[in-house]
Amino acid sequence: MQSFVRAKLHGIRVTGADLDYHGSITLDADLCREAGLDPLEFVEIWNKMSGARISTYVLYGPAGSGCCVLNGAAARTCQVGDVVIIASTTYGAVDDVIAHKPRVLIFGEGNVVTDRVAYDVFRDESGRLDMRIVEAGTGTEEAPRIARNVRVA
Repeated sequence: MQSFVRAKLHGIRVTGADLDYHGSITLDADLCREAGLDPLEFVEIWNKMSGARISTYVLYGPAGSGCCVLNGAAARTCQVGDVVIIASTTYGAVDDVIAHKPRVLIFGEGNVVTDRVAYDVFRDESGRLDMRIVEAGTGTEEAPRIARNVRVA
């Protein structure tokens, strides 16, 4: 068994932090449903502003609110306005991820979804694993991006 990305919210902004609430992350229920995040599901949260990486579980917040509130100890890892990536994982074989096609919501200002994509893992004509990113609305395909002019020691 391997772990794979199951669903992802990319670039959502933190709208609140409540140190005194029992631990979790409260997310807009509509966004969770669209991406495929379930209530009480464990997620990884990566703060793009500070580099903090934590794990907690999802609580559904008000639908349509755009909320992203870190609660309890998780509130110490962010500030309102920080940009985070939230990803859930699943366990299985590579054929499971080929069948699943994880959904990714990409956010802009005001936690408005600006793009919807799916990770499409497949086997090429030689049977080798490959992947592409498919835009949900248009079906446009793109290969994963690589950084240019980045020096790696």
